[in-house]
Amino acid sequence: MHHDIAIIGAGAAGMMCAAVAGQRGLRVVLIEHAARVGEKIRISGGGRCNFTNARAGPQHFVSRQPGFARDVLSRYTPRDFAALVRRYRIAHHEKHKGQLFCDGSSQQIIDMLRAECELGRVQWLQPCGVRGVAREGSGFRLETDQGPLQARRVVVATGGLPVPKIGATDYGLRLARQMGLQVVSPQPALVPLAFAAEPWRPFAELAGVALEVRVACGGQHFDEDLLFTHRGLSGPAILQISSFWNPGDSLRLDLSPGNDLGEALWLAKLQSRQSLLNALGQFLPRRLAQTWVEMQRLPSDRRIAELADAKLKALGASLCAWTLQPTGTEGWRKAEVMRGGVDTAELHPATLEAHKVPGLHFIGEVVDVTGWLGGYNFQWAWASGYAVGMSV
Repeated sequence: MHHDIAIIGAGAAGMMCAAVAGQRGLRVVLIEHAARVGEKIRISGGGRCNFTNARAGPQHFVSRQPGFARDVLSRYTPRDFAALVRRYRIAHHEKHKGQLFCDGSSQQIIDMLRAECELGRVQWLQPCGVRGVAREGSGFRLETDQGPLQARRVVVATGGLPVPKIGATDYGLRLARQMGLQVVSPQPALVPLAFAAEPWRPFAELAGVALEVRVACGGQHFDEDLLFTHRGLSGPAILQISSFWNPGDSLRLDLSPGNDLGEALWLAKLQSRQSLLNALGQFLPRRLAQTWVEMQRLPSDRRIAELADAKLKALGASLCAWTLQPTGTEGWRKAEVMRGGVDTAELHPATLEAHKVPGLHFIGEVVDVTGWLGGYNFQWAWASGYAVGMSV
């Protein structure tokens, strides 16, 4: 079988690329090893698919080469994808910080992409694994479970390693290495962080407690919700900062952002006859306030007026600058995306074509471009798929 383009992987980026190239009149074959397509789309946003973010820009992505994604993102924007969604009359709404969700099921996005592929007369090979890719003349020969095929160009859209239960594999990374390309070591990202069992014991009993915090690490900070778990910390604040955390790094947490708790407790001492716990409970969930006071060896039921100013100031400072060191992440099982991937130094910033292997392109999560939480990674999938679909 002879094709203009063979795309390996029918996820968000792969289907987008296939649809764009096919509608340009190219002969496209889309190869997917799993029995179902778009599983990551399906489970996104609790089944409603956070399909993009209205604010997405290059500053919302992490890469060894900062700004690499700028060109690709500028040519296919959140507004462009939202227009496609509207064309298919998929009702949607904007939530927190520019996140766009379907009103109904995420299956609508998968059906839309399949319909776009149909318009481009894309040929599907599914389920079908790829056994090998090799140069043959000016193109490539692919050995697949359904026999060999030839293509002028190959696009790798195999995704990342998170969510193993939906069939995630490292095939794209192995293929890149086989072709002589450098790969930035893959790490779980947008993932909860874990702590050593014994030091974390007092906080394990707070599992389920949530509050808005400011978290900082690696030169970045986020104001988002934090969630205590039995093993560590989760919630949007932690998922966001996990993309900037590396082993050995410490987190700095402000548990009451925007408040000077030392000053607030001092004022409470002057103006109130309440207990320390009740005063602190105005700013923190009560269970957390109780645990924190006990760890500071302060009497929670004692009237705040009876405590020394220095102790109140120290208590407030400890809550606004809590420094702690995770021992690791919760791993691929809990990660939403992969950080790392095919080194962007190996790829052309406009076409995502490998400098060393003309005709070989990488798109989506397999590339070392990782978005923040909130629809940014899907926007990279759409934009990178579109860029290659238009350039091949």
